[in-house]
Amino acid sequence: MPQKHDSSAEHAGDVAEFRPGVYRHYKGAHYLALGLAREDESNEPVVVHTRLYERDGLPMSTGTLKVWNEPVAVGPTVVQRFTYVGQTSSF
Repeated sequence: MPQKHDSSAEHAGDVAEFRPGVYRHYKGAHYLALGLAREDESNEPVVVHTRLYERDGLPMSTGTLKVWNEPVAVGPTVVQRFTYVGQTSSF
């Protein structure tokens, strides 16, 4: 049986710093990050989140913690992809 890559050590700092709650995407939409999970194939940590706006389709999604924490370029400025807003009653 093939060995899966254990990425837990390389993501330990990001996992420890993650806070569930409401986040604002750099484009303005809000999401409720429920917590972290492990992607079965890669063992990479993923953020389990639901959007706080109406849209067709399944309401919950996952995205890698690495991408969640990545900065993005908006014109000449670099900003966080997601910014922590607070608990659900804070936004």
